[in-house]
Amino acid sequence: MDSFSTQTLFIALAVLLLISAFFSASETALMAINRYRLRHAAESGVRGAIRAQALLNQTDKLLGVILLGNNLVNSASGTLSAVLAIRLFGDGELVLFVATLLLTFLILVFSEVTPKVLGASFPERIAYPATLLLKPLLRLAYPVVWFVNLFVQGILRLLRIRRPEPGQGNSLGLEELRTIVLESSGRMPREHHRILVNLLELEDITVDDVMTPRNQIEAIDIEDDPERLRQQIATSHHTRLVVQQGSPDNLLGVLHVRRVLHALTGEQLDPEMLKENLEAPYFVPAGTPLFTQLRNFQRARRRLALVVDEYGELLGLVTLEDLLEEMVGEFTTQAPSDMGYLRRDADGSWLAEGSVLLRHLNRKLGLDLPLDGPKTLNGLLLEQFEDIPEAGVSIKLGDVPVEIVQTQDRAVKMARILLPERKATPENRST
Repeated sequence: MDSFSTQTLFIALAVLLLISAFFSASETALMAINRYRLRHAAESGVRGAIRAQALLNQTDKLLGVILLGNNLVNSASGTLSAVLAIRLFGDGELVLFVATLLLTFLILVFSEVTPKVLGASFPERIAYPATLLLKPLLRLAYPVVWFVNLFVQGILRLLRIRRPEPGQGNSLGLEELRTIVLESSGRMPREHHRILVNLLELEDITVDDVMTPRNQIEAIDIEDDPERLRQQIATSHHTRLVVQQGSPDNLLGVLHVRRVLHALTGEQLDPEMLKENLEAPYFVPAGTPLFTQLRNFQRARRRLALVVDEYGELLGLVTLEDLLEEMVGEFTTQAPSDMGYLRRDADGSWLAEGSVLLRHLNRKLGLDLPLDGPKTLNGLLLEQFEDIPEAGVSIKLGDVPVEIVQTQDRAVKMARILLPERKATPENRST
């Protein structure tokens, strides 16, 4: 009989340790579960996710019932281990001390550390089934948990600690969202990932980074010969053209080419007719973030804006297509001169015009040229040389060798870029 009773006590102790392990694993799994994945699973109708979400909406009560059960079980385990030690080895301080140490070891290994590691490693697989027991336990132990929480709330008030509103602790800022997107690169198609990253970076990029510089704007002068005007309009790559009178400082507006196509077949192009079809110029200040400008385009129902500095001087031109390209990449309808000349030679080097944008170079060639200073290759080279370089001179931009091919009008007209092997990209290899 005594042997059977001792065996029963050992079985009871093992069961208590397993129950304690259940509470430990459940607590860790529910706290470690991804709330956004849980919300998606609950909205998809997964029952375990629905139960888990309902329990997590009352975290204080959930933790109360888990800790209450865990502490009751551990206390019972301590009492049971003492009874077993006395029954097997007699009553003595050394026996109780050794029994306490042994029980502590068993609880740490089998009821705390191992279950919590499993709960943190497989949160959904443990949390969903665990809710089948935790939900009825919460109802049964609700009076005790409510009574305990009264003291908890009182202590928090004394310490002047305010609990966050429900859901507030799960809100994400822009940087946290960007980190999540960057870390999820292996779980979504490459194109989707690239578009999401580009979209999140729109607040860090300004219209200065993507605009067409003033000296590269394709504009027509209303005072030019009508035949020349006709030729410019007919051969333009753009659907909208900036119209000036005499000089770029005297802008009249923007001409939608479609409105005057019928006049191109006439004997003479009337400048007054062009003026009647002009849209008023739409100016935006330099430094405007692209995301802000995207919303401005939407509100103003415009597709083209002229970028001006604090003195009202024209700096460049930005279009809706420029902003969209920052998100989804280049369009096949891009005019040849919009981004600057860029061509790959047979030896693998790239011949680039000095006016090519650094952002375009980085995206096209997979480089990491700095974007916080000059916006064009010419600007970056002049900043590095601190002088107008001569043809044939070479320099390294980071680990990228660049050779000056041609200079003109106090600027680098053409340069050759030699890409390191590690910079080879699928796009480069297919070019």
